[in-house]
Parts: sequence; structure tokens; C-alpha cells
Amino acid sequence: MADDMRDTTSGPTIVTAAMVVIGDEILSGRTKDKNIGFVADYLTAIGIDLKEVRIVPDETDEIVAAINALRPRYTYVFTSGGIGPTHDDITADAVAAAFGVGIDHDPRAVKILSDYYAPRGVEFNEARMRMARIPFGADLVENKVSKAPGFHIGNVFVMAGVPSVLQAMMDEIVPTLTTGTKMLSETVRVELPEGIIASGLGKIQQQFPESMIGSYPFHDGKIYGTNLVVRARDAGILVAAADAVRAMVALLSAE
Repeated sequence: MADDMRDTTSGPTIVTAAMVVIGDEILSGRTKDKNIGFVADYLTAIGIDLKEVRIVPDETDEIVAAINALRPRYTYVFTSGGIGPTHDDITADAVAAAFGVGIDHDPRAVKILSDYYAPRGVEFNEARMRMARIPFGADLVENKVSKAPGFHIGNVFVMAGVPSVLQAMMDEIVPTLTTGTKMLSETVRVELPEGIIASGLGKIQQQFPESMIGSYPFHDGKIYGTNLVVRARDAGILVAAADAVRAMVALLSAE
């Protein structure tokens, strides 16, 4: 399905994901995205690696291109935005086009919305009916906040852009996902600039290829230093790599 690497006999299970953020308002700066960080944190916590994020405009061709580029590469693709009642909410149509299927008012979605609006005396008009248009063959994703459902087709999960709604939808989606081996991490605070530690850090990375070592400089007003974040799925590798980093730092600090 995708470029995830799974060794169920001895190695870690790696599950990957991508995200497509849809909306002219994000690209123009009128709306500040709050969903990428939430999804990244959520997926990391359950052992899914968010590998790529694309932000695309409310244009069918752009949405189709992004989804079709990402869904063969990753285990899962999550989208946010563009499934509301207005004319520029075209995500459902674009996803249908990406999968080459039709789209129409889904009786399940129509009932959910009708049952929600009727007791409130709210007219279930043509605009609101747009939120019941679901690609053929898709399963619904429950929305406990405002009821208008998201949907799931293939390995693509389509969610609203409103943060509270997306978060509720993620709670519904996550129990259905295959999750991988969680990434462990340890941070080593170094009171040395990156330029001094770069060479030694590269050698440690080569020594422990199953780890990932990130270098993040900081300045606290007095000291220029670096936070070295060591990540690995295997606890033993994590400890060994972090110890090697500490030993390198101690050696450099003594010079």
C-alpha cells in the first residue's frame, strides 16, 4: 500500500502518514492553522510517523494531485478543511475525483443531519445538504460536535477544518488505525554551539543508523547552546546513542 516498513518478526513496525490541509484562507494567512500540530502530536503518541504535510488551495486539481501523490506513499492520508456548506467546500468532490468514483447525497449522512436539525427548528436547506454529499464507497466518520460527518475511503480520512470538530473526528478515527512501534526520545542539553559539535554528531549518527539525532540551537540570553534530541524505537539503541552524545560533549567541553 505504501512505503511503510514492517517486520513483525523482530524489528519495529513503522506506520506512516501524510496530511493535506485544504483552504485558501490558510494560504492567505486569514486563518492560522491549528490542526497540523494537533495531528502530529496525536499520531506520534500512538506510534504513527507524520512524514509530510501539504497545504493546497480550494482548487479541485490541486487537491486531487496532492491526494493521489500521497496515498500510494504512506499508510494513511488525513485531510482537513473544505467539507462545509459553502460553494468553495469542494473537498468531497475532489476526493471522489481522486478515487475515480461518483458522489451524491448519502442516505446515512442525510439522516444524521436531518435528525440533528429538525428538533432545533433549523431548515435543512440546500446548502446544509451539501454536507451530506459523500463519495460512493466511503464510510462515514462520526462528528460528535456539529454532526456533519467526515468520511473515509481507501487509506484517506477526510475531516473538517474547524479544530474542535477535527479533534473529535480524530478521536473516532484513531481506534480504527494500525499503529506502529512508538518513537522514544531523549534530550541532551549542550552548552556548546552547533559548529563545534557537528562533526562528532555526524559520526555518532553513522555509528547508530537506527537512531535519529536532531540538533536545535538556543540562546537563553547568556549562553549559546544546542539541544540534541536523540530518537529511536529501540530503548537500547536510544540509551547507547544518547550516552555516546554525552561522552562526545564531555570530551569537547574538557578541551
